[in-house]
Order: sequence, then C-alpha cells, then structure tokens
Amino acid sequence: MAALEEEFTLSSLVLGAGPDRLLGVEHSDKTDQFLVTDSGRTVILYKVSDQKPLGSWSVKQGQIITCPAVCNFQTGEYIVVHDNKVLRIWNSEDINLDKVFKATLSAEVYRIHSIQGTEPLVLFKEGAVRGLEALLAEPQQKIETVISNEEVIKWTKLFIVFKHPVLIFVTEKHGNYFAYVQMFNSHTLSKYTLVGGQEENILIQSFTASVDRKFISLMSLCSDGSIYETLIPIHPTDAEQNQRVVRSLLLNAVVSGNARKGIALTVLDQDHVAVLGSPLPASKECLSIWNIKFQTLQTSKELPQGTSGQLWYYGENLFMLHGKFLTVIPYKCEVSSLAGALGKLKHSHDPGTHFMPPFVNWETSQECGLRSQNSEQSRTLRRRKTDVNLLPEVPPSRQLLLTIKKDSEKHIEVELRKFLAMKQTPDFHAVIGDVVTGLLGRCKAEPAFYPRNCLMQLIQTRVVSYSLCPDIMEVALQKTDIQLLQLCLQQFPDIPESVTCMCLKLFLSIGDDCLQESDINMESVLGYIDTVEDEKMDKQTEILQNGFNPEEDNCDNCGQELKEKPQDTEETTSCPVTPKRAALLNAILHSAYSETFLLPHLKDIPAQHITLFLQYLYFLYLKCSKNATMTLPGIHPPTLNQIMDWICLLLDANFTVVVMIPEAKRLLINLYKFVRSQVCDYLI
Repeated sequence: MAALEEEFTLSSLVLGAGPDRLLGVEHSDKTDQFLVTDSGRTVILYKVSDQKPLGSWSVKQGQIITCPAVCNFQTGEYIVVHDNKVLRIWNSEDINLDKVFKATLSAEVYRIHSIQGTEPLVLFKEGAVRGLEALLAEPQQKIETVISNEEVIKWTKLFIVFKHPVLIFVTEKHGNYFAYVQMFNSHTLSKYTLVGGQEENILIQSFTASVDRKFISLMSLCSDGSIYETLIPIHPTDAEQNQRVVRSLLLNAVVSGNARKGIALTVLDQDHVAVLGSPLPASKECLSIWNIKFQTLQTSKELPQGTSGQLWYYGENLFMLHGKFLTVIPYKCEVSSLAGALGKLKHSHDPGTHFMPPFVNWETSQECGLRSQNSEQSRTLRRRKTDVNLLPEVPPSRQLLLTIKKDSEKHIEVELRKFLAMKQTPDFHAVIGDVVTGLLGRCKAEPAFYPRNCLMQLIQTRVVSYSLCPDIMEVALQKTDIQLLQLCLQQFPDIPESVTCMCLKLFLSIGDDCLQESDINMESVLGYIDTVEDEKMDKQTEILQNGFNPEEDNCDNCGQELKEKPQDTEETTSCPVTPKRAALLNAILHSAYSETFLLPHLKDIPAQHITLFLQYLYFLYLKCSKNATMTLPGIHPPTLNQIMDWICLLLDANFTVVVMIPEAKRLLINLYKFVRSQVCDYLI
C-alpha cells in the first residue's frame, strides 16, 4: 500500500518561467538538505524540514548554468558547470562563484553524477565518462567520442552494484533509442538497441531505472500513455557488439495518450513507481503511485496549477514544480502484498494521508494471471525463503520450462527475456527447442493461451527453424497471426511449399480491416509504395476486391488492342493492393521453394486471388523498369528475377483458368505485350 501526504511549498521563491524551469534537484551531504538548480544562473541549498534556503550562489550575468549542481560526498564540496565547459567547485562558506575554483574543459558536459560510495563522474555530451580527480589533473585532456553522429543523450543515471559504479545513459537518433552501460570495475562499455514490441510509432517521453544483481530494469513512459520495461544485463554476453533488447508492456494507459507535456516517471522501490501526468484527455494533471507488481493504482493527487513535467524523489519525499513553486509531497510505500495492493490491510492511516481505493488495471493484470496466481505465488515465495538453503539451485533453463507450464504469458515473457540475456551455454539450441515445444504444447491444450511475444522473441534468435518446430506456423495459421507468419517467412529457410501456399492464400484473402490492425514489417515496401495509398484504396473498391477494373470488361476488339501501345491506366500505375498486403506478399517472394513441389499447391488458390497477385507482380515489374538498374529501392525489396519467376509459376499453374476470366483480360494483354517486347529486344 502507498499514500501521499499533505504537500508543502519548500520556498515562497517564484521560479523563472519556461518549459525547463529547473535543471535538477540533488541530495546534499546532509540528510535533510538539497541543492536546487534553476535553468538560469542560480543554485540554492534548501533544508526541507525548516522549509527555508540555507545558501544561494549565482554565476555572472551573461553566463548560464548548463547542468545541475551536485555535492561531492567525499569532500562535502559543491560542483556545477556553466556554459557547457566551465566547471566550478565551492563549499558552503563561499559567497561569490566568480572567485571559487574554476576549470575549463575541452568538451561539453552533459551531466555530473555524484552518489554515496564513489567519486563524482562527469558524463560528456559525446558519451565519454571521466572521474572528477582524473579530469581536474588535466582539464584540457582530449575527450573521445563514444556515440555516433546525430546521436543525442536523453537520460542518464548512476548506480552502485557490488560496491562499483555502473553508469547507464540513453541516446536517441532519428526516432531510434540506444542504451549504453559503463562498468567501471571492468572498464567495459556495452551498447544496446532498444527494440519495440507490438507497439508502433510511439515516442518515449520519460525514463527511470532500478537495478538488481543481474539486470538494469529500464522503464519508459511513452506517448501512448503506457509504461514499458526493458531488461538490460549488467554483465553482457558480448560487450563488443551492439546487442538488441526488447521492451515489454509493464503498465497500460497510466496517463492520457494525448498528453505531450507535464509527463514524468520515477521508480520509488522494487514494486512502486510515481507517475506525473493527466489520467484523462480533459482532466488536470495528477501525481499517482502505481504498484507494478499487482498492476494497481495505489493513490493519486490532483495538481490543479499544473507542473513542468519534472519529478525527483529522495528518501520519502517527492519534489516537483506545482505552478511556479517548488513543492514537496511526502509519501509512504509499504512492503508490497496483495492485501495492501487491494486496500485490505486492517490498520489506520496516518492523519493527513490521502488514500484512495486502488484502481486495478485488469487489462494488463489478466495477462499476468493476477486473479488466479497471486495467492499461490505468495505461498511459493514463503516456501522458497524457508527452504532456500535446503534445495539445490535449479538451472535457469529448467526454471524457465517450469514457468512455461503454469505461469501467465506476461511472467513467461519476462523470464524468457532474462534467459535470452544470459550467456549462452552449449545446450542453448536444444533448450530453445524445448521452450518452443513447451509453449506450443500449452497453446494447443489451452486455447486462450497464446504467447505470441515469446514466440517472436524465440524466432528472432535465429535458432528456431521450421524443421525444428513445425507447429509454430500451424498455430499462427490457426490464429490468423499474419505478423508472426511474416517473421517466419523471413527467418525460416526450410518452409515446405505447401505451407508457403497456405500463407499466400491467407495474405491474399484476409480483409483490409484485419490488415490495418496488424503490426506488419513494412521495410520491403517503403522505397516504392507510398503508404498514403491506403487512403486511395477506398476509392478503388473494384480493383481491391477483384483485381480488375469492370469498365474494361469489353473484349470485342482484342486484336486491335494488341497492336496499341500500353495505356498508362490506373490499373498499372497504382499498386493494386494496400502497402501492408504488399509487404506480406514480398515475404512470399523472398521464400525458398522448389518449382516441382510448389506448382501443384498454386493450383488450389482461387483464380481471383491469382489475378490479384499477378497484377501486383506486374506492378512491381513496371516499377523495376523505371530504374536503369532494373531494381526496386528500399530495404530487401523483391528482385527482378523473383518477380519474373513468380509470374511464370502462377501462369504455368493457372493459365487455363485465368484465361477464361474476363477480369484478367487487360492483365494478360499487358503481359503478352511485355513478352513480345522482350523477344523483340533479344532479336535486335
């Protein structure tokens, strides 16, 4: 259970206007004292219990502080950077910052980190890190560039793990996010690409993180109003390579998806996070505390004067700007239990504490099996604490297989990500096969159980193949999971021709509404199909449904048409399928096959679908012919050979049927003219 107490204003000082009115709030070496840095020229030391400032320091007019002031816990001195490169160090007795120690650095500083147990660390905007002592010994030393060009640091935090500092910072480049983890005991820097799950085109607006012995739990509050979690291993399997880590949904819709400012997130303990933002589009901003273990809203407080979207916490105090005043809201979070999360604990609250009946996010909680498993998990945890010294350690692979048998999809997904982040063992391929078999076995036994995120993670390991786990595509076809089928076609080299044709049937017949709701990989079409065509397709209903234009149904003068030049009709200049359907068909074109085994299965596809596929292939040919290189632009588009081979295959298998369809007349005429022109070019 958690509660927010009565807020109080730390000082009557009215802070400056602007979107970033504070650079930061940092703890001092005294328990009750905090350094507050505004976005202009001033650093103020506050004593929270007395609600008054103890000291104030400003840089000169024309100078500007560019990163929050911090306290050096080893010396009790204060450190700040102004104008990006000028570092100042002073103590509480100093009055004028212009007369204190000054060092001009050779590169711009992003942030200074200082926590108990280590010396201050300086993070530069180019990603390099230096200890304060080494930097002061040679202020003009060359600072290397770690991050790539146009990459910008968005967030950073310092932890102590096994008595050694571990620094993480997140960067952004063209909408892609990367995490860097600096280990100072081993002097290794690991880079991770943060990959989205099912969500698409969302922006990350706030980060926070916690750490345990093996993983950094990086949480992000995104533009869709939900909180996502990414598990980053502290000890990477290969520090030299850029590794990929997938984020998963942690809490759904904690703030309004329409909110673009006034949003912040911070982790309070292993079970609670504090969220700043509007819960509904038209509502006022609120500060709320969520229990991430049981997916419940514990308490909430309305902030009618608005905030700057900044949130800090130290001890049991939350700091924020409410209106134009720095405000402190004390809070309490008790040890997480199901009774406490649901507000069932039988004890009174402290006076002034505002507690609300918790809102349970059942949409996410049902995925986690909250209703059926919390009591069993609690008993299991108590047994484990009692018997921990009596039982031998269970191997991670065995523990994962046990988890698959009984736990929720959400819990299995988290455990699987942890397992995949570990160092691979010699039996890794066999374990992956067992995991897939276990997931699919339970999926068949329990129709409501469908761990698609887990299956996609396993396929992306490139260990799984069709011959190893043929049931994957069978289940995906039953569930009409076109996203998973597309991934299988892209990753599996050994798919039987019969299964390839089943996928082709589904891709050609599935409705546009289902396609619109699916998260399809569009890389192969982005170079030559404008996604805006989705809006145009509604105006071409006949072409979408039947693959032809009924107005061209008159074949009284076919011989005359053969002598005419090809017409630049809507049918040949516009893509006959939507971009998402085109991306799925491209996956078919890239798949491996044997002509002997493929042809019999192509005869089972309805003639109208064959006509539509031929129209798309002819459209691709026209696109290729516009380029001197006879290739399509983009990432992994179909090749000219693939296009021509599939045209021949479809005509060989279905010509006697297609030639009888009036709707296919224009297409066959165009193909005839194309072949005739190719023969003429060859003879010349």
